[in-house]
Amino acid sequence: MEILLDPNVAYLLLVAGLVFVVLAMVSPGTGVLEILALFVLMLAGWSIINLADANQINWWALGAILVGLILFVVAVYRVGHLILLGISILVLVLGSAYLFHSVIWYVPGVNPVLAASVGIATGGFFWVAARKAIDAGKERPTHDLEGLIGLTGEAKTLIHQEGSVQVAGELWSAESDEPISEGARVQIVGREGFVLKVEKIQQAEA
Repeated sequence: MEILLDPNVAYLLLVAGLVFVVLAMVSPGTGVLEILALFVLMLAGWSIINLADANQINWWALGAILVGLILFVVAVYRVGHLILLGISILVLVLGSAYLFHSVIWYVPGVNPVLAASVGIATGGFFWVAARKAIDAGKERPTHDLEGLIGLTGEAKTLIHQEGSVQVAGELWSAESDEPISEGARVQIVGREGFVLKVEKIQQAEA
C-alpha cells in the first residue's frame, strides 16, 4: 500500500474516481461504473487521509481547486467565456500540482506535467460533455408528439382511417374522422400513440 502514499498516485486516483462518477451518472444502471467509481474513490480517500495525517496536504491548494471548480461551472453555463474556462483550468492545475507538500516548499508535490496533462484533458472532456448536455436540454424533442398538436401540415396521401401527413419536416402516420384528399392542408388536433389525429383546414372563400 506504500504506492498509494505517492502524491502523484493519490492525485490520479482522485481524478479517475471523479471521472467514473460522472460516467456512472451519464450511464446509470450498469452497476459496473458505480462499483468502479466507489472502489477508486475509496483508494483515493485512503491515500488523502493518510497524507493529511502526515501533514502533507496544502489546504490553500485545496481551496484553489474549489475556486477553479466554481469558475469552471460558470464558464460552462456562460457560452463564449473560453477565457474564463482557461483561467479555471489554470487554477485547477495550479491547485492540483501543489495539493501535496514536497521536500522543498516551492516545488509542486504532484508532477506539474502530470497535473497539467490531466487537468487539460479532463477539463476539456467535462466542458464538451456539459455543453452538449445543456444544448440537448434546450432543444425541443424531435419526437414529442404532444408538441405537434396545433401545428399544420400537408396530407401526403388520402387520409381517413389511415394515411400520412408531413409536419415540421417529418412524415407521420395520421387518421381523420372525415376523408381528406392528398395535398390538402391539415391541422394536428390530437394523437393516439404514434398516430396523429388531423382535421382538414377549410380554405377561405375568395
